[in-house]
Amino acid sequence: MLVSMDRTPPLPPSRAASLAQRRPFVSLAAVLAAGMFASWALRAIGPPPVDIGRTQVAATIVGDAGSPGLRPADADVTLVVFTDYRCAVCKASEPVLRRRLAKDARIRVLYKDWPILGPDSVAAARVALAASYQGRYLAIHRALMEEPQLDPAGLRRACAAAGLDWPRLNADLVLHASDIEATLGRNSLQALSLGLEGTPAWLIGPYLLNGRLTDHRLATQLAAARRRG
Repeated sequence: MLVSMDRTPPLPPSRAASLAQRRPFVSLAAVLAAGMFASWALRAIGPPPVDIGRTQVAATIVGDAGSPGLRPADADVTLVVFTDYRCAVCKASEPVLRRRLAKDARIRVLYKDWPILGPDSVAAARVALAASYQGRYLAIHRALMEEPQLDPAGLRRACAAAGLDWPRLNADLVLHASDIEATLGRNSLQALSLGLEGTPAWLIGPYLLNGRLTDHRLATQLAAARRRG
């Protein structure tokens, strides 16, 4: 007599029918989940770069002498970043840019504060631009990127971390208010002229990118920009 080695009892007919009925819905849920993940990844990383190097808008942005940044004498490529201090993707991209700058001294960087995420973003951008009158823009930029809260207490912590003179900062916010607002307005106009829908956005040489930077993505675009000259 043959003895079956399969000791798993068969499913009751009612349960087997239930699973068969549910299987299409399970598959659909998996497809929807995969689609949502792909959509999130696309928003985080951004679409492929767009070559805008020969447009007047790009020339105006790259030639904007009023933007704070890094200007090494032997720079061979320009990187412009539109950023918001409340933007989580901006914060996640900041270490990538810092690592590249630490080992590549030939990158000219222009920072475009574009506060689009509410009053705290605007207040932080004003503080950053006011800090430039103390020669501390880069220090406060990094401190604000690392500060999780941009309420008044958080702004003061960031200023302390950046080594700013707090009374002078507040005086500069008043004294240079019109220039600060003009810079923010110009940045916004430039962002809209590029068709940007959010932060961060990067103009690396002639190539416009949106979304999060990775080490590979940044290195690839810098190399491509340098090949273009």
